[in-house]
Amino acid sequence: MQLKIYQIDAFAKEAFEGNPAAVIPLEAWLDDALMQKIAMENNLSETVFFVKEGEHYHIRWFTPIAEVDMCGHATLASAFVLFEILNYPKDEIVFDSKSGELRVKKEHNQFVMDFPVQEIMACGVPHAISEAFEVQPKECYKSMDYLLVFENEEDVLNAKPNFEKLKNIDARGVIITAKSNEYDFVCRFFAPKIGIDEDPVTGAAFTQLVPYWSKALNKDEFRAKQVSQRGGEVFCKLDGSRVEIAGDAVKYLEGIIEL
Repeated sequence: MQLKIYQIDAFAKEAFEGNPAAVIPLEAWLDDALMQKIAMENNLSETVFFVKEGEHYHIRWFTPIAEVDMCGHATLASAFVLFEILNYPKDEIVFDSKSGELRVKKEHNQFVMDFPVQEIMACGVPHAISEAFEVQPKECYKSMDYLLVFENEEDVLNAKPNFEKLKNIDARGVIITAKSNEYDFVCRFFAPKIGIDEDPVTGAAFTQLVPYWSKALNKDEFRAKQVSQRGGEVFCKLDGSRVEIAGDAVKYLEGIIEL
């Protein structure tokens, strides 16, 4: 069996920036165990598979060790493959996922994702998280991930968390964020529990970040930066119960998987 594979750098204008995702279009679903093995072999933060079902596409995302319920950068990468390589003819792609309906459209060479807001709830800092960070956050929230708000941008840039401690949290991962001088806010994302020590650019994290910063800054549109080593610029907007997350993407690799 042969499968097409594309490696796309999402939230990037040039190769070697943003967050790489492996995209594998399918005619029909493979066995779950096989998809997990492919993701482990690719060894990227996400490998994404999709199958056309009627007018929509069913989409699933795998880290090297687990399937996840939502992934932004791999959804953006999938939209790039459909629009730019597979000649998808319509203005908007609808993906059906474990997190509901996700929509992506192309506007001015950017890909704009429409995702549901993930409601955040204020909480105390869990012991595993307080042990993992030298500098303690000023606020802590929980949703799909823990969201830690720090006093200043340098706290986010300089953070060196203990990944072993973060494997013990009761959530997918940990987002850290602070207000920025150049951007509206900066952030980083750590998810060692699902095999990703630090994710370069995490689209799904903005479904939690945007509701927080909308209240904190009293605005609905943002220019943000995920300040990982690769880094990536994200444009986002709160629209009621949805978040628009926009970015660029480039193709790095195209090939064949032999099974």
